[in-house]
Amino acid sequence: MDYNKFLDEILTSLIHEDGSDLHMGVGRKPAVRINGQLIFLSNKEALTHENMMGILGVLLDPEKIKKFIDTKELDFSFSFKGLTHLRGNAFFQKGGICVALRLVPKSKSFEDLNLPESLKNFAMRKQGFFLVVGPVGQGKSTTLSTMINYINSESTTHIITIEDPIEYVYQQDKSIIDQREVGLDTNDFPQALKAAFREDVNVILIGEMRNIETMSAAVTAAETGHLVFSTLHTNNAPQTIDRIIDSFPANQQDQIRLQLASSLVGILSQRLIPRVVGGRIPAFELLINNNAVANLIREKRTHEINTVIETSSEQGMIDMNRYLVELVAKGEISLESAYQYSFNPKALERML
Repeated sequence: MDYNKFLDEILTSLIHEDGSDLHMGVGRKPAVRINGQLIFLSNKEALTHENMMGILGVLLDPEKIKKFIDTKELDFSFSFKGLTHLRGNAFFQKGGICVALRLVPKSKSFEDLNLPESLKNFAMRKQGFFLVVGPVGQGKSTTLSTMINYINSESTTHIITIEDPIEYVYQQDKSIIDQREVGLDTNDFPQALKAAFREDVNVILIGEMRNIETMSAAVTAAETGHLVFSTLHTNNAPQTIDRIIDSFPANQQDQIRLQLASSLVGILSQRLIPRVVGGRIPAFELLINNNAVANLIREKRTHEINTVIETSSEQGMIDMNRYLVELVAKGEISLESAYQYSFNPKALERML
């Protein structure tokens, strides 16, 4: 089998169909994800161990293949013919090699992605901690890349991204953008964050906060005059705040709660929802950290934050249920989808 031609054919088709993911593994046919649905490629044969090793030979250099065999799993990135960038993960299941590839969409504008205009205000802040949260595959990285590109086009700043692996490749405009990949350019997230303090940085993008060392360094960076962006796999704003605080030992939680109350500027939670006409459209919850929210964080009353979001639309906050109701009213999404993606279906029912 010509593995370059094999991948070329599937990835070209995936891009043409506006798909998001490609799954390959020993003992099964390749599958693609389009508009959130997995589709097996009936015109392809089930892949063998030899096939998967050949595919890895296209995706990875020999050193990374050895590392994968030794560690049993590997994150990596792959550039496809200059057309797009892919984020990949190789792993084993039942002794067989599997690979999951995700297309990293080319950066688009706020308007193209239907993002709230208010995000531009967060991008232009001089310091603070801004999080984009949601389950896997909901466009978090795309939203953050759009904000970074906006900063790049509007201001002269030094931006450092710390990623594992690098997803979006930025073209410098008015800003300096240094992209550091964990394992290649730095040993780990905490080390890269500490080094950033000595690199005259203004804006820091952390691909994902995976441990308390990274969380602590991120909050400290936001407190000391930096604008910090990152992601978490949480559902909404209150859960995100609780997740960060609960990650720390009990004797450190009061301190991180105070730091978070003062450094947090906002949390955007987003979902990609099937459109009635096909494709997907985003829906959002946006928390803006004002005095009321900061007090609730300090006083361990994060369960009351949802009420603040629901009653503060005039301050720019976005309630997910209200956003869903608007999408239903515009005919963008079905009523069933609104209920499926609502954080509080009972409250949504009262609004419809």
